[in-house]
Amino acid sequence: MKHVIVIGGGAAGMMAAIAAAEEGAKVSLLEQNEKTGKKIFITGKGRCNLTNACDQEIFFENVVNNGKFLYSAFYKMDNYSTMKFFEDAGCPLKKERGERIFPVSDHSSDVIAALNRQMAKRGVKVYLHARAKEILISRKDEPARKSVNIEKDSKADVKRQGIMPYITGVRLADGKILNADAVIIATGGRSYEATGSTGDGYRFAEAAGHTIKEIKPALVPFVVKEDWCMKLQGLSLKNAAILLRNEKKIIYEGFGEMLFTHFGVSGPMILSASSYYSKKYYGMPAALSIDLKPALAKEQLDKRLLKDFDENKNRQFKNALDGLFPSKLIPVMIKLSGILPEKRVNEITKEERAGLIECIKNLTLTVTGTRDFHEAIITQGGVHVKEINPSTMESKLVKGLFFAGEVLDVDALTGGFNLQAAWSTGYLAGNSAAKE
Repeated sequence: MKHVIVIGGGAAGMMAAIAAAEEGAKVSLLEQNEKTGKKIFITGKGRCNLTNACDQEIFFENVVNNGKFLYSAFYKMDNYSTMKFFEDAGCPLKKERGERIFPVSDHSSDVIAALNRQMAKRGVKVYLHARAKEILISRKDEPARKSVNIEKDSKADVKRQGIMPYITGVRLADGKILNADAVIIATGGRSYEATGSTGDGYRFAEAAGHTIKEIKPALVPFVVKEDWCMKLQGLSLKNAAILLRNEKKIIYEGFGEMLFTHFGVSGPMILSASSYYSKKYYGMPAALSIDLKPALAKEQLDKRLLKDFDENKNRQFKNALDGLFPSKLIPVMIKLSGILPEKRVNEITKEERAGLIECIKNLTLTVTGTRDFHEAIITQGGVHVKEINPSTMESKLVKGLFFAGEVLDVDALTGGFNLQAAWSTGYLAGNSAAKE
């Protein structure tokens, strides 16, 4: 019987263990925490948006990096297969706005419990408080060792000479060695380090000769330059539109919800924008333009202002904006408009009104960067997918070494897409690793 070791008891790791055991392998899952699924537990604010019921075309449109790499994995276990898996495992599901799928109970713990039940049912041996220290790799003519000497044996030499290092096992932090025919690295990325995402998977991959694409926080709040933004801390906008630019290049356009914070901006729309920002412009300044009234063209907004001003013509400007903005936003808009707060509404000129309209339709902030991995929902970057066989998730450099989940250079937007990528790659890796 083939022995498969899975490193990491998160979404991808547990699904990989289930798939490998289902295929008839002896499976050992190593989890360094005191329990499995710690990151699953906090996803979706504790509710776990575990997938999305969209069409496959929409799914791939929501993958930010290396969507094509996911084709085989997704077709092996797509979103509907995932939903069926959890329903059959005793975790009933429901669909909410945006085709998001949640457990009916609204408890992420039910998702974790379903996975644990399926592992137990298939005989997966789960080792808790078990941290892998190194992956043992060997050649047929050499004793086991943790890595190939990449300086001596380049990747080109490996291909040319037909030398294929292979997995022999895993050494634990306590010195114990577990022999294995295959190892699946499903250790996650760097986001939410408290859940066990310490970057060990990148270290294992590099030791095996793999390239690691730059690691960056994604689905993460923005930090901005303007201090007036901090005065709006806690203010949420429900129906705003944003345009994020680097000079003249458009990085992201979106409509939806956002939130002002003590350091900048956050919220669903901002998190999505951050993933595209991190992809090509990470650490570079960018202009974030907010349209506070996206449903109105400038001409329509001007008519709205004239109507409001006519109803308040004898009032001061600072007292005539209650119907237009939330109270916390009014002092900021007055200052940015350049109109004197005490000026009578009937004295405001056409030019001043045009300036106010420009502020409303183009409220601009300077993005200076993002928050760090402690606040990032996911990690962008990771194991270079060109060194992984997308049909099996097996390394092209080391036989018997597989990767799944966030450790790979694959990431998507919010809405259940990242967890679906974890289920898909985990299932394919486990299924492939178990086969002779």
